[in-house]
Amino acid sequence: MTAFSLSRDIEIQADPAVVHALLDDFEKWRGWSPWEQVDPNLERTYSGAESGVGAHYAWQGNKKAGSGTMEITGSTPERIDIDLEFLAPFKASYQTVFTLTPAGSGTRLDWTMSGDRNLIFTVLGKLFFDRSIAKDFERGLDSLKARAEQ
Repeated sequence: MTAFSLSRDIEIQADPAVVHALLDDFEKWRGWSPWEQVDPNLERTYSGAESGVGAHYAWQGNKKAGSGTMEITGSTPERIDIDLEFLAPFKASYQTVFTLTPAGSGTRLDWTMSGDRNLIFTVLGKLFFDRSIAKDFERGLDSLKARAEQ
C-alpha cells in the first residue's frame, strides 16, 4: 500500500462559522458538492446526528456517481474530519479533512483527502484519478465560495 494525499484550498470572503455550517451538515452539500449533480436520480440517506460528529450520509447512483458513505468523525470550528468509504465502482477508504483558518475578513479553506492505495490504484491515480479529483475539488470549492459569500 502506498499513502497518498490530495489538497486544494481557497479564500472565501465569509466568516469561518458560515463556511463551517455548509460543511458540517451533509444536507447542505447538495448546494455545493461537485458530485451531487453527477446523477439526477441519486439516492441519498441521512442518518445519525443532524450535523457534526455522528452525522452520516450514504449515496447510491449511476455508474459515474457510484455508491458509498461518509461520516463526520470530528468537528471543531477550525476543522471537520470525515471518514469516506467508496463501495462502487470500486472499494476504497479515505479520510477527508476540511481546515478553516481566519484570513483577513474571511476564511482560508483547505480540503484534503488522504489514504492508502494499492499499486494499481497508485499508478491509475497518478495517471488519471488525481487530476480528475483535483478538478472536482476546485469546482466544489468555487461553488462553496459562491454559497458562503451570498
